[in-house]
Amino acid sequence: MREPGGLCPPSWCPQRRDVAAAVSPPPVRIPGDSGEPGMTSRAAAAGKTFPSHALLREDGFGCLAMLSDDNSVKLKSDCSPPVQWCKVAAHEDEKTNLVFKRLLALFVIGGCFLYVLKLHFYPEECDRTKTPYVDFDRVKRAQQYASAVLQEQCRPSFVKKAMGKLFAEKYSMDIPPFVGKNIDDDEALFKYGPPFGFHRLNDAPVQGYTDHVGNKTTIRMTYPEGAPLSEHEYPPASLFVAVLFKSVDFNWLQAMVKNETLSLWIRLFFWKEVAKKIPFTSKQFRILNPVIVKETALDILEFPKPRSIFWGWDKNVPTIGVMAVVLATHLCDEVSIAGFGYDLDQPSTPLHYYNNLCMAAMNRQTMHNVTGETKLLQKLVKEKVVKDLTGGIHCEFCNKDS
Repeated sequence: MREPGGLCPPSWCPQRRDVAAAVSPPPVRIPGDSGEPGMTSRAAAAGKTFPSHALLREDGFGCLAMLSDDNSVKLKSDCSPPVQWCKVAAHEDEKTNLVFKRLLALFVIGGCFLYVLKLHFYPEECDRTKTPYVDFDRVKRAQQYASAVLQEQCRPSFVKKAMGKLFAEKYSMDIPPFVGKNIDDDEALFKYGPPFGFHRLNDAPVQGYTDHVGNKTTIRMTYPEGAPLSEHEYPPASLFVAVLFKSVDFNWLQAMVKNETLSLWIRLFFWKEVAKKIPFTSKQFRILNPVIVKETALDILEFPKPRSIFWGWDKNVPTIGVMAVVLATHLCDEVSIAGFGYDLDQPSTPLHYYNNLCMAAMNRQTMHNVTGETKLLQKLVKEKVVKDLTGGIHCEFCNKDS
């Protein structure tokens, strides 16, 4: 018998299983020829006929076996899947394709958006064909001053003690400079997100500039976008100190330590090209303690605390330079700085000695409060906590009588 009123069998329509049970006979097996095992009416799909004593039932595929005039069992037509099931399956396929298309479109739009952001925020370059004015007399006096400073007798732990006196409870003399293995023991690391929680600066090169900047690099401290692309800028005996500002910075550092390739998806989140390889062993990598970043920004500079905002920054993230100065006070007996200072009144002046960026780039950026940092450095130099060898912050040798 066939279930009245539809093509949907009980196996696909649970709500009608009780009706089917009432009108359908129990399943039977149909004996085959020459003693072969019996077969159900489903075998009729192959076009076979069976003896007339076979009992009939509707099988699980909606196919109905019926008794023909010659007392043979033949398969009735309409063995295709139910129409309702086909419609549901087609609808599910359409939904899947629609979701896939939407995800693909979202991925493409997101990639284009990140690319536009990179073009918008990448600093404008200066014309380096115009040689800036150089006061050679000042250069000579700066060299003499630096030579005299380096010949002075070293004062052990001088700068750390001076910082403790100058900033009282704002400066901690016991902060470890780098992240250790047992970071779970330090609750201060988890109070804020990166870079506040979790020495050669950035990409400043040595090759080709040794006459002016020297040829020794003990520590290179930077973030992913600031790391030199050339492997020649990493002396074998130096250390790499990573400053991590965002979550993908951790992915980049992990790839560098393990000598792995960074995925294209992760690279999209950096505003400029990042180094693909740093020729160091894992023992030469360090992570700057975020508590030092927090101490620099929130305690010493007294910048506003981090807060969640939809776009931009609060100008509460210190520059790598100022963070390096504070780090040096935790590592060294005495600290001297060279090449520091932003002359914001001359926007067309080169920002660095090694690239085409102009001073105007520091006026346009929205992350760093360079005015507040300059005041801090001036205070450190004037209070003789650190010494400025090039006079960009506060010049001790600019008076010709000195």
